[in-house]
Amino acid sequence: MNQTYPYPSKRSLTYGRAMALASNPSAAAAGRKILEAGGNAVDASVAMAAAQVVAEPTSNGLGSDLFAIVAMNDVLYGYNGSGKSPAAISLAAMKEKNCEAMPEFGIEAAGVPGAVRAWANIHKKHGRLPFKDVLAPAIEYAEKGFVLSPTVARLWAMELEKRRANQGALYDGFWAQFSFEEKAPEAGDVITFPDMARTLKSIAEDGGESFYEGAIAEKIDAFMKAHGGFMRKEDLAAQKTLEVEPLSLSFEGAEVWELPPNGQGISVLMALEILKHKPTIPDDEKSAHVIAEAIKRAMTDVAKYVADPEFMSLSSEDLLNPEYLKKCSDAIGEKAEIVHYGNPLDRSTVYFCAGDNEGNMVSMIQSNYDGFGAGIVVPETGISLNNRLLNFTFEEGHDNCLAGSKRPYHTIIPGFLTKEGKPYGAFGVMGGFMQPQGHVQTLLQLLRYGRNPQAALDAPRFMWTGDKDLVVEEDYNEKAVEELIRRGHRVIRPPHDLDMGRGQYMLYDRKRKIYVGGTEKRCDGTIAVADSFLYKPFAGK
Repeated sequence: MNQTYPYPSKRSLTYGRAMALASNPSAAAAGRKILEAGGNAVDASVAMAAAQVVAEPTSNGLGSDLFAIVAMNDVLYGYNGSGKSPAAISLAAMKEKNCEAMPEFGIEAAGVPGAVRAWANIHKKHGRLPFKDVLAPAIEYAEKGFVLSPTVARLWAMELEKRRANQGALYDGFWAQFSFEEKAPEAGDVITFPDMARTLKSIAEDGGESFYEGAIAEKIDAFMKAHGGFMRKEDLAAQKTLEVEPLSLSFEGAEVWELPPNGQGISVLMALEILKHKPTIPDDEKSAHVIAEAIKRAMTDVAKYVADPEFMSLSSEDLLNPEYLKKCSDAIGEKAEIVHYGNPLDRSTVYFCAGDNEGNMVSMIQSNYDGFGAGIVVPETGISLNNRLLNFTFEEGHDNCLAGSKRPYHTIIPGFLTKEGKPYGAFGVMGGFMQPQGHVQTLLQLLRYGRNPQAALDAPRFMWTGDKDLVVEEDYNEKAVEELIRRGHRVIRPPHDLDMGRGQYMLYDRKRKIYVGGTEKRCDGTIAVADSFLYKPFAGK
């Protein structure tokens, strides 16, 4: 493993027999606690998922969706825990409300929550400890308090400011739960969520049955009816976690795995296939341009063609057509272009991962989409609903056009690596449409340039935001930035580092039976090591 650190770093590599990686220390501590209680990687990941809901509510909640790639006994499993749109919603129904696009906040933007059912389903198939024990750390945080970390405090203040205009009965629950005398809490504050604690206890006892088909579902239904929303208890009862076949691509000596649509992970594989034909080197002036153009082409096609698979006009195989992607590579010129989608036939999230002392690994991600999501909380439940329906288009005839009982195009994507068919690593870079761009840029660092996981995450990044616009971090190579401008890119400096992706990388050294981890410098990223000799004896379920 390359031990050099080519970029200014706040962190060193972390090694351990087992570990839990997350964007904040409370979640990582929950994962470690479960590992040390004899739990496996799935138990630890579900514990972190539940803890993130409490400790990082600015990015996810009980109303979230979830995706995961699980490696158990050297076999990969993919899970799609995204929720559908309510059956009653439609373009016509939205136009009756005088909406020409989906409102960013409010009752209309909320999709059916998928995360809670995914926790229960994935745990039932792969978990070792009792489900109630796995959720115990999150319940303790919600009931007795957790200490707020600095990045979440920053996000909290920004999110409340963005939602100041959201007032009235619909938003009362949100302000009651997430503001403290109309202000955001500060780093170091100890915070409790009593309503959330009660809901988490219910989920721990019955595996989410009340959430989807019982008393909690009734409360969500009543809240929606009271405020003119579309979601009903029947939509909740119909929610299913899909077991899906992950997609893969060989790249620079490893196999990169992403989940299939309705997620945007396929764009990572498309961009890497394009870059197979374009040699790049780190901190190089021309390479930055080539990488940006490859990402741009992949994401433009995916925005056009990716939707709920039942509604897609093209298949994953069509989008990964090597001949088409070679043409895309050949089409990259010397100047920045405004790219339109081709013909392949000719925004806020939490990512976390865990590895146990048996070599099992989980790559998991969940999100309310835009910060606190729709900005609404169901009374007495602590459930902050997502605003994932923002990812639908209102363009009639588009594969991703708004309709009832349909999964939207989805931004959240867990990643995974294998070598010679054996699980090698779990990774992810969270953050809306930055996610595939973060995957591509960190994978180039790791696989093509030979950087270690921490250096791959520390490397400065850019984000394509449309047309010829590139948001480029301040510490990006100065000559490369000058060259990007010369080639016609409009370079924009980010106002802060919170939108540039927040990632985790965990690789498995099979020979030594240890993990090597890197965590994000742009947030409160934490790696909690749980060595096997600390494990308590496991007595069985």
